[in-house]
Amino acid sequence: MKTKLLTSALFIALLFSACASHKVERVSPDEAIDLSGRWNDTDSKMVAEAMVEQVLSGAWITNYMQNNNGKKPVVIVGLVYNKSHEHINANTFIKDIERTFINSGKVRLVQAADKREELRKERAAQQEFASLETAKQWGKELGADFMLNGDINSIVDTYKKERVNYYQTNLELSNLETNEIVWIGDKKIKKYINK
Repeated sequence: MKTKLLTSALFIALLFSACASHKVERVSPDEAIDLSGRWNDTDSKMVAEAMVEQVLSGAWITNYMQNNNGKKPVVIVGLVYNKSHEHINANTFIKDIERTFINSGKVRLVQAADKREELRKERAAQQEFASLETAKQWGKELGADFMLNGDINSIVDTYKKERVNYYQTNLELSNLETNEIVWIGDKKIKKYINK
């Protein structure tokens, strides 16, 4: 009987201890927090902003506007392949790039392939269910002039309790009509972790 009581008390104490040590608090999404040294949301935003700044300062945008009566180029963000050693959600990175593109006001952005299909399904439904005055017409999509795509690579070096994570993101912008590459850029991040 005594043993059972002691075991129960010990279990409750451990449970209470585990609950007491677990703490959750809300922090600003903009706050940089590095727990493991792996690629995180701060890296994604930082690389996206740096690369969009690079691509928007390239000569291609001026050349395009000069040759097209000042018209802003239409860009689509294609695939960014994760070739790193970690699981990196490339969709988050792509969304960061798209947001930065739109906020710059220097280019027009169109939806990527999967979202376009969703929009087309909605447009098809409108032909049947929406009024003639409000149904959106076919054949008025904005065709992209350029596509941005690339990859994220990494190199890891470890020694005892020390580790260096090196990430290199490569992006390139291609003319969709001619396949000409009009811009190439990269952004590197190096992290030193001492466990």
